[in-house]
Amino acid sequence: MTDGIKPFSFDTPGSLLVEWGGAKRIGELLSGWFEARNLLIVTDKFLHQNGVLDPAKASLEQAGFTVTVFDDVVADPPEAVLLSCVDQAKAAGADIVLGLGGGSSMDIAKLVAVLLVSDQELSQLYGIGKVKGGRVPLVQVPTTAGTGSEVTNITILTTGETTKMGVVAHQLYADRVLLDAELTVGLPAIQTAATGIDAMVHAIEAFTGQHKKNILSDVFAREALRLLTQNLIAACEDGTNRAAREGMLLGANLAGQAFSNSPVGAVHALAYPLGGHYHLPHGLTNALMLGPVLRFNMTGAAELYAELADVVIGPSDEGVQARSANFVNFMQDLMDRSGAPLKLREVKVPEADLPMLARDAMVQQRLLINNPVEVTEADALRLYQEAY
Repeated sequence: MTDGIKPFSFDTPGSLLVEWGGAKRIGELLSGWFEARNLLIVTDKFLHQNGVLDPAKASLEQAGFTVTVFDDVVADPPEAVLLSCVDQAKAAGADIVLGLGGGSSMDIAKLVAVLLVSDQELSQLYGIGKVKGGRVPLVQVPTTAGTGSEVTNITILTTGETTKMGVVAHQLYADRVLLDAELTVGLPAIQTAATGIDAMVHAIEAFTGQHKKNILSDVFAREALRLLTQNLIAACEDGTNRAAREGMLLGANLAGQAFSNSPVGAVHALAYPLGGHYHLPHGLTNALMLGPVLRFNMTGAAELYAELADVVIGPSDEGVQARSANFVNFMQDLMDRSGAPLKLREVKVPEADLPMLARDAMVQQRLLINNPVEVTEADALRLYQEAY
């Protein structure tokens, strides 16, 4: 008699719509989904000034929505950006929030939707499950294929010069998510590569997680990695390739659902200090650390890597160790071909800072405990040195 299925939970947003060009009729969609009509769009200046928002905004206004745009979101957003957005939303009487942009815009949208109706101070929200009460309706529309933020219940804010803190709560899951890959067509090749590799990291780390890995997160992680590896190079080489763009966006979304339920590990733990100290994009920092961590984890994740090799390369009669090595080599080759920077020295990280980065990575114990192999400070230093 077997032990049966280990108990697990799997949480995700209320509804997902995948539709090329869907943003052009988002007013029609939202008017059928919600009664609220005073809408706040949370985005960044680049998307706003380059007209990416215009079709969605026109559709919303035609459907009877009053639209306010907050476009001051920046990468690794500080608390001040969030609080400014909340003030603008309250002044406008917003009763529904639409995050339209990259991960930072969607992260801000999550907390704005909460703080519009919450009596809690921002400082009371940090941690896991600290949010009380509800929020206004929340819709997410990603414009990059990487973070998966549209389907996660996590917001990361920059709280100091080099420090970040997270809010994790079920209220941060969106009511509705729209995946319109047409919005990702203008993404440059380097950003396509970095965000795509970021999504692959989410899938791999969810699949190899130590504690909350489960049947459903595995299904999502495997399919995410299949879609991402099959479409990354095509999306980088031809940004207008519809099939590639759709595969990347859906792959990133599935990876987001996977890691939201089976959290990430050492790649992210080592990536965070790079973002904090040098303000490098999150996707790029994950890309920089993926190769070294994959090789380091082979001692504890060989069987899982072998399974992933069967997904991205195809079934093989070779043994576990050979297939595991094949997977790591396949991923390294894919990253090499993507054109993304893959060495710390390429992004001007000083070699003298590596010991400091290793110390900072040790603070990320909530992530490191998920890694299939224990990571000490000495290990972290060696991983940074390998990435240098």
